Amino acid sequence: MKPGTAMRHLFADTALSLGPDAPTLCTPWTVRDLVAHEVVRQSRPDALPGIGLDVGVLRRRTETVQAEIARRDFEELVRTVRQGPPVWWPTRLPGVDELVNTAEFAVHHEDMVRAQPGWEPGPSPYGPELATALWKQLRQAGRVAYRSAPVGVVAVADDYGRVALRRPRPGTGTVVLRGEPIELLLHAFGRTDAAQVRLEGSDADVGALLAHTRAF
Repeated sequence: MKPGTAMRHLFADTALSLGPDAPTLCTPWTVRDLVAHEVVRQSRPDALPGIGLDVGVLRRRTETVQAEIARRDFEELVRTVRQGPPVWWPTRLPGVDELVNTAEFAVHHEDMVRAQPGWEPGPSPYGPELATALWKQLRQAGRVAYRSAPVGVVAVADDYGRVALRRPRPGTGTVVLRGEPIELLLHAFGRTDAAQVRLEGSDADVGALLAHTRAF
């Protein structure tokens, strides 16, 4: 099973196990809202611009469409996500699906799991193939996420390697992020508090990176 498809199924399984009203890290969204968001991403081109562009009229259109979709039967929504987009949707192409959806579903899967009361780190649901795919995603998405970072950024994952994601600006140093691929990906996507990542660098550089808002 391709990584994008595997992550899609893991996301769907977790959504069903938690139920529609469970919280997520994407406050104030519940699991239902997060599933509806994915339905919008894979089937409503008219509402896509409001996801990526912070323009009032576009964002309001997206919110209206998502709210309408969220009122559908929850299990139907999860089935829609699990089966993937219609045949004419670009992410039906395997390479595009992996590029666009592997990190998307991995991060939102953790948004659901880690928002539950009493969550603690446990055995990873990501086998070697998926973890390798997530590391690949980090190498690509991380350069975008940290492109405006005030310091240099290097990511290191045991058994996967290291990658420079941002060169330091004059007068600044570099912060090294250490963790598993999914943890580094969460940090890159702005889940700073939830990511199990160790930051190494001077106090000033680490503080500057912690205050940095990811730029997607």
